[in-house]
Amino acid sequence: MFNISLNEDELKTIYLEEVQKRLEDWEQQTLLMDMKELCKMLSLSRPTVEKLFIYNPNFPSMRVGKKWLFPRKEVEEYIKRWSIDVRKKGCVIECD
Repeated sequence: MFNISLNEDELKTIYLEEVQKRLEDWEQQTLLMDMKELCKMLSLSRPTVEKLFIYNPNFPSMRVGKKWLFPRKEVEEYIKRWSIDVRKKGCVIECD
């Protein structure tokens, strides 16, 4: 005969970690993101994001009413290219 015991706290932790992973996967699959999600993705404040990207005509963005929306995959590709360029130039980005 087998005896199985479960640590409920450990089980809860594992469950919550899995839920978080699934939410992150789902978030990555969404087509568009808003300004709040973009700031979170870039770990930058809204004023910094606006200064560096929003008003740049090459940055993939669209305005729907009063809301800015960004195609997730295009933004990821743009940021990869942008970060490579910044590093190649050895730039220090000043944002006040």
